[in-house]
Amino acid sequence: MNRSTFIKQGFLAAGAAVTANSLYGYNSSSSKMADTTFKLNYAPHDGMFKELAGASFLDQIRYMHDRGFRAIEDNGMSGRPIAEQKAIGDLLSKLGMQMGVFVLDKGGNGANTLATNNKDHLEIFIKGCKQAVEISKRCGGKFTTVVPGDFHRALPIEQQTANVIDALRRGAEILEPHGIVMVLEPLSDTPDLFLRTSQQTYLICRAVNSPSCKILYDVYHMQRNEGDLIKNMELTWNEIAYIQTGDNPGRKEPTTGEINYKNLFKFLHEKGYKDPVGMEHGISKPGKEGEERLVQAYREVDDF
Repeated sequence: MNRSTFIKQGFLAAGAAVTANSLYGYNSSSSKMADTTFKLNYAPHDGMFKELAGASFLDQIRYMHDRGFRAIEDNGMSGRPIAEQKAIGDLLSKLGMQMGVFVLDKGGNGANTLATNNKDHLEIFIKGCKQAVEISKRCGGKFTTVVPGDFHRALPIEQQTANVIDALRRGAEILEPHGIVMVLEPLSDTPDLFLRTSQQTYLICRAVNSPSCKILYDVYHMQRNEGDLIKNMELTWNEIAYIQTGDNPGRKEPTTGEINYKNLFKFLHEKGYKDPVGMEHGISKPGKEGEERLVQAYREVDDF
């Protein structure tokens, strides 16, 4: 290569890097162009790249795109100002990224329960379903997380299950015409919660019998509550609509605990799963080093 050609190509490469940084709106420490996309559609959340991209969620989304991510999730979307919801949706559309779950506002995950047929609790849930329709229009999300609430010791479990099914059917009637899916999440946070296992959630989804009522399979919670992850996912697969991650113990990024995420992600890939894999966990190391390690961890487990 002659000297003039070498210099010309050098200017072109530098110009491309400047253009990329200008487009993404943050100061990248690297001059390379965007990383390759992952095999699965991993979805970070607000704050995961605040050290590398800044406090602005919009700048973090641009950075996520640059690092190869093609989805986000945002549990707190319901609480954001309307203008911010729309700005996030517009940016995702521009970048060709997918919106993952936001939490449906039903008055809280615990005591505000659907298991007791409490009229006030039910009205709050129905209001949350109607709000979810409008939020979805603004941010482009089609998944909304629902936790039925606490188990009630004074009622038989069968009665509580029937109450939850009745409430969810009413919610599905609101969401289904808009193509929105409420994903039910069994949790391990406290034994007081009504919804605990994938099989229990599967039974409820089959009873509701709506494309707008499916399972959110959070790998961290299910490892704690039931284990045997791939077998249980296989058994409940036709009702699973959304996946979330987090290693155990510690609820940090994959490779920090006992779960074989490379095997699990290979299973999801072979199943043809295309929707977001929500990164609902913390980061094992602080600062920029921890955020770089986060990306590296997902590169490692995405290599199957």
